[in-house]
Amino acid sequence: MDKYFYVYILTNKTHKVLYTGITNDLLRRVNEHKEGIVKGFTSKYNVNKLVYYEEGTDAYGAISREKQIKGLSRAKKINLINSMNPDWEDLFYRLLNT
Repeated sequence: MDKYFYVYILTNKTHKVLYTGITNDLLRRVNEHKEGIVKGFTSKYNVNKLVYYEEGTDAYGAISREKQIKGLSRAKKINLINSMNPDWEDLFYRLLNT
């Protein structure tokens, strides 16, 4: 059985804040952000809307990609999000229903 790793970007309601993270269970992790279980930056700024994610089977590759995305300018992160999700819909609910 393959183990998957996810690099993801969350935003807040006004799309002013972008947060990049990594997890091995995307639905669980995003739900933790939505419920405010994750204390710190995301709960402080109400960052809980999943707007981008990538899936892979290599943990080291995922960590490397997370660092790469974190190092991008805001404009490049926005372009990345727009390439997958031009309407900036909350992808959590799409994933929940698949």
